[in-house]
Amino acid sequence: MSRKALFLDRDGVINHDPGYVHRADQVEFIDGIFELCRAAVARDYLIIIITNQAGIGRGFYTEAQFHSLMDWMRARFAAEGAPLTEVYFCPSHPEHGIGEYRIDSPERKPNPGMILNAQQAFTLDLAASLLIGDKPGDCEAGARASVGVRLLYDPADETRSPFASAHIRDLGEALAYLEPHND
Repeated sequence: MSRKALFLDRDGVINHDPGYVHRADQVEFIDGIFELCRAAVARDYLIIIITNQAGIGRGFYTEAQFHSLMDWMRARFAAEGAPLTEVYFCPSHPEHGIGEYRIDSPERKPNPGMILNAQQAFTLDLAASLLIGDKPGDCEAGARASVGVRLLYDPADETRSPFASAHIRDLGEALAYLEPHND
């Protein structure tokens, strides 16, 4: 049985992105994220985070610090009635990575690796799935993985992507793109 997913970029979609967020005290959730995720869960979407984390590869913080923050974030989402199904991350960067992290990984967006890994792990129907990102590369990764709906979230409405199905300024606008609940 195929399932559908709501793929979310982390920094810039779930939380504001002042740069290299890696501690809970740095997290400021974006208005509407929990409401959107609760609505998605009610419509049988799996909530999957796909996030580039070049700060690890650049040596700004460790994978352990990332996992600690994500454990805290998982608990917050669960408490809000919107449990996260999985978190995929890519710590590498092809130019600025240090040591083993200096690679052009198939997981690093705009490559579709994280989405394809999730599809295989959870038997996802990507055509029925939805992706929300704040950068054109997020939408490109979704397009390359054949995700059905790819929303580019930009409150300032300044960013465009040919890979986006639509551009949204508010996460509440994404509710209209969720498939209705099948009773």
